[in-house]
Amino acid sequence: MRINKNIAISDSGLVFNPVNGESFSVNPIGVEIISRLKDGKTREEISKDVLERYTVDKDTFDKDFQDFISILSHHNILEDNGGKKA
Repeated sequence: MRINKNIAISDSGLVFNPVNGESFSVNPIGVEIISRLKDGKTREEISKDVLERYTVDKDTFDKDFQDFISILSHHNILEDNGGKKA
């Protein structure tokens, strides 16, 4: 899964989808996750990094990550490996 190449995200966490004009904010960890997805990192790579840097257990991260991915998908922020929206 990757972030749609048209999506803009500011350092402060404002996410803007120019296709539909929607925008919303994410927290600093959300910015990090989106940045890593844009860089092509896998879920496992992101999980390992977050678990090393923050005080969170794997089960909590896995649930929160899946919730976050669902939100990104709902807002048409993600694309699948073929370049289509996830």
